[in-house]
Amino acid sequence: MAQSRDFLFEIGCEEMPSAPLVNAVRQLGTLVERGLTEAGLAHGDIRVVSTPRRLAALVSDVATATEEVHEVKRGPAASIAFDAEGAPTKAAQGFARKCGVDPADLVRREDADGREYVFAERSIPSAPAAPILSALCTKVISSIEWPNYRSQRWGSTHETFVRPVRWLCVLLGDEVVPVSFAGVESGNTTRGHRVLGPGEHVVPEPSAYESVLESAGVLTEDRRRAVIAEGIARVETERGGARVDTPAKVLDEVVNLCEWPTVLVGSFDEEFLQVPHEIICESMLTNQRYFPIYDAAGNLTREFVVVSNGRPECAPAIIEGNECVVRARLYDAKFFYDEDLKVDLEDFRSRLANVAFQEKLGSVLQKSERIEDLSLAIAHAARIGAHAASDAQRAAHFAKADLVSQAVVEFTSQQGVMGGYYALAAGENAEVAAAIRDHYRPRFAGDELPEGVAGCIVAVADKLDTVAGMFAIGEPPTGSKDPFALRRSAIGILNILRARLGCGYEELVPAALSAYAEQGIEFDAGEVTEAVCAFIKGRMEQMARDEGIAPDTVAAVSAGTVCAPADFFALARALDQARADDPETFGNLATAYARASHLADASLGTEVDEALLGDAERDLLSATEAARELVADARGRRDFDALIAGLAALREPIDRFFDDVLVMDEDEALRANRLRLLNRFEAVFADIANIGLLKG
Repeated sequence: MAQSRDFLFEIGCEEMPSAPLVNAVRQLGTLVERGLTEAGLAHGDIRVVSTPRRLAALVSDVATATEEVHEVKRGPAASIAFDAEGAPTKAAQGFARKCGVDPADLVRREDADGREYVFAERSIPSAPAAPILSALCTKVISSIEWPNYRSQRWGSTHETFVRPVRWLCVLLGDEVVPVSFAGVESGNTTRGHRVLGPGEHVVPEPSAYESVLESAGVLTEDRRRAVIAEGIARVETERGGARVDTPAKVLDEVVNLCEWPTVLVGSFDEEFLQVPHEIICESMLTNQRYFPIYDAAGNLTREFVVVSNGRPECAPAIIEGNECVVRARLYDAKFFYDEDLKVDLEDFRSRLANVAFQEKLGSVLQKSERIEDLSLAIAHAARIGAHAASDAQRAAHFAKADLVSQAVVEFTSQQGVMGGYYALAAGENAEVAAAIRDHYRPRFAGDELPEGVAGCIVAVADKLDTVAGMFAIGEPPTGSKDPFALRRSAIGILNILRARLGCGYEELVPAALSAYAEQGIEFDAGEVTEAVCAFIKGRMEQMARDEGIAPDTVAAVSAGTVCAPADFFALARALDQARADDPETFGNLATAYARASHLADASLGTEVDEALLGDAERDLLSATEAARELVADARGRRDFDALIAGLAALREPIDRFFDDVLVMDEDEALRANRLRLLNRFEAVFADIANIGLLKG
């Protein structure tokens, strides 16, 4: 058995941006493991280490040589492998080719079953690890992909990488593995922090790699993240319960922008606190990667956290420099806000005529007019009071006005938020301002819904208008394309209707499409209405499955007419729970319903001649009438547990009916009467669910 040694493969380069670095970290371990396995080199655990200037893989217990292998493979029977003259047939030639041997080298011998076969025997000698690792490293460097980032070339070489490669440290134990890439030759040295540990540092062996880095002013990712977390916790404690805002995406980027982090606190001028905190924070987070500090009451303070990558002893100078930078940024934000306050909201709104929403669907001003009308239709469907409906209409009128404001042009993610501030400044009531602020919610999975009813109405109107419009012009989402995020819009609509408004979507779609028809866009209203409803329903079904409701339960409920999201989910959960509690009842009921549905003849109607009924038929009729009344009452009260219980009560009478009654009797009158009874039975379920779709 070959000996084993630890292996280090470090690629050193100019500073890599955070996003491609994170992506490369995900790839490196997989690429190295695959290469080692394919080469037949045994190995232990693989760890990936990264900083802005390096990407490294540490592999424990890599064999110093591959194992010698003696392969014996059995092929076809000798009678098939050779013809009468003893020449190899196509079967033998194909087997030999597959095994990598010459047909003449095939061996004939008897196997354990007493029959003669041909065998391919091949010995693969042991190979030293160093040449294998050399080739593997060169291949790995070239195989790393950089989506959304262009690889660079430098010097006179043709090799590419996301940033110029400056050094390679490749060791198997204490021996350098020769690797060459873009004119850079591997060695046993790494490079330290540009300021705290400049120059080359010898790595005696892979196990010493991380300690050498730390002595040279470089911490690995886990250590950097921990240092930053400890520093932020200290800042919060020192300020008596303050909170440092550290969005995950920005924090990840900051971790990958430094090699020796130091958490420092700077401050900005008091006057900037008069500016909406959203654009202050976005300016700091997005432009400078500073973390805002909120006090214990949740108010933005003048202080912010900056993570330095310089000498800790130079902290005062570093803080002063960052304060100068943030001051200039915040002056810009304050200027945009102050200038926007000088413009009337109606003036902003009128400028939307020059902003395109979609080439075929017109301007944003036209969209604003459509969602204003649609908001009233939604308020009516949701049975919202006149006051809330008026607020929703007013909010819809100004919802898009801030898109042409200077602040939103600069800070695009604050659309809606700034509109809320401008509405308050213009004298609009708080409900209208909140609705304008919130109408883009939910923006993503798990995002909060709009705070007030008016905001919910405008949010649904905005999203439904987009979905309806894209379907009207024949541009629904495809498997690979959804540029207007229609799937996300549909999910947002469903979540708001389900949690806040309570109405269904089917009654809203025609109103959304009629606004486009009035605008002069031509489409088949019936066909597009059906397509939009099917699209939204498909999202609702997927949401139900994602929440753990059985797929066949979802399919059964989806076949009914219950489409208001709140009712759909409540009914599906009630049915799913009832099935779990009493699987036998619902299994038998599903079978009986499917049989009844198959036999039923809708053309005969549901009027039953009771004089022709036997005992089992009378019992079924009586149970059906009781269930029909119970189901109608329970549905009206939205008591879906009671509704499902009413349906379950039909299991025994329908089972007895099929046990005792010959439906397709030779007597035409009896047969027709029994079919009408089945029609009546099936009608109880018709608007609720297709129970026949339930599986055992």
